[in-house]
Amino acid sequence: MSARETIGALVLAAGKGTRMHSDKPKVLQELLGAPMLRYVYTALDPLFGEGIWTVVGHRSEMIEEKFAGEERNFIHQTEQLGTGHALQTAWDELVESGLSHVLVVNGDTPLLPQPRLINFLKESLSNNADIGFMTLTLPHPGSFGRVVRHLGDVAAIIEAKDYDENLHGPEPREINAGIYLLNIASVTPLLKRLCNENKSGEYYITDLVGFAVQEQMTVAGVECGNDPQLLGINNPAELVRSESLLRATLVMEWLEQGVTIHAPEYVRLGPMVTLEPGAVLHGPCELYGTTHVKRGAEIYSNTWIKDSTLAEGCVIHPFSHLDGATVGNDCTVGPYARLRPGAVMEQSAKVGNFVEMKKTVLGEGSKANHFTYLGDTEVGTGVNIGAGTITCNYDGVNKYKTIIEDNAFIGSNSSLVAPVCVGKNSLVGAGSVITKDIPENTIAVARGKQKNLPKKC
Repeated sequence: MSARETIGALVLAAGKGTRMHSDKPKVLQELLGAPMLRYVYTALDPLFGEGIWTVVGHRSEMIEEKFAGEERNFIHQTEQLGTGHALQTAWDELVESGLSHVLVVNGDTPLLPQPRLINFLKESLSNNADIGFMTLTLPHPGSFGRVVRHLGDVAAIIEAKDYDENLHGPEPREINAGIYLLNIASVTPLLKRLCNENKSGEYYITDLVGFAVQEQMTVAGVECGNDPQLLGINNPAELVRSESLLRATLVMEWLEQGVTIHAPEYVRLGPMVTLEPGAVLHGPCELYGTTHVKRGAEIYSNTWIKDSTLAEGCVIHPFSHLDGATVGNDCTVGPYARLRPGAVMEQSAKVGNFVEMKKTVLGEGSKANHFTYLGDTEVGTGVNIGAGTITCNYDGVNKYKTIIEDNAFIGSNSSLVAPVCVGKNSLVGAGSVITKDIPENTIAVARGKQKNLPKKC
């Protein structure tokens, strides 16, 4: 690519995706916890930076909300009249940007490999193509547009619904992958010729290829074999197929980088998950979002983890659920534990079975081994939380904080009614309902007196 060429990217993401049978726009359907449009951006961002535009239409507000924290250029297609109309909708803005070329991709191709994209750009530009596009050769072309060639040269792309062997010859197995590089100066006059005189009643971007051939422009159909990563997603079956392919690829990449993954065929890792060499995973388990697992951490089977950090030496036992949690060095979690957003475990802390934490810091060496709820709580170091302890943090209107200072001991079946503070080295007797602050070095018992009555025979 020479310095005189300024290339941007246009993502077509306005379609309804009716075959997905979902209220969500098709590009927000998820693979491994991330919307397919996220994968497209991941491939394009390093190449084009801010020079990416996205055409949105159906439920566009959902797409804009999903990417609200990012600098994205959205163009609204008020009526979904086809890919050609989407291109027309965006064209003036692309021309005004001063680009020489624009890469056009569909938002439903989440597996698009960046190296393949780079090679396509280089080949199209080296051929001085006015229009370049990727092609695949499939044993069963299905609903994809057919590539018609004459003496080896591209003559046209005919959509599957409109293909007629009497007019176009024997049906080819070469199909259009839906990825284009357009020379803006060359394509501008062709856009005006698009019409919707076809069986779908839509404006096809593929018609530009036939127009370019008629005008004796240079058209490059770049053959990419039968790479399944270039196929778009149109229905749940294709979504699951693509997700399965992506899952296997990601797991193999982490295995090759020194992560031990037992039963890898049952492990699901999101695209933004990071694992350090020496981490150990036991399938089945699922890790999503921005989860980061450090070396020496071990995750056992049937766990679900999202947006969490697991430090060195920590162990996550089976059937635990972590969302937005931070687990420190040498901590243990579970089995059957739940750490909700804002849960922080400091070094060597322990959370056992049927313990739930939310917006809570569990200090170094502290432990809540069973049947406990800690919400909006600050727990110091060396604290023991007895079985059945509940922090009562909500009065029906507001949330309140509980503070349990260093080396305190909370007896079993206790309720701490926030706002309340348990001082250092203090002890709460089992079965107590604590409603007032407890000073340091104090024993607090708040329960009804026991009465022993004679049993009537």
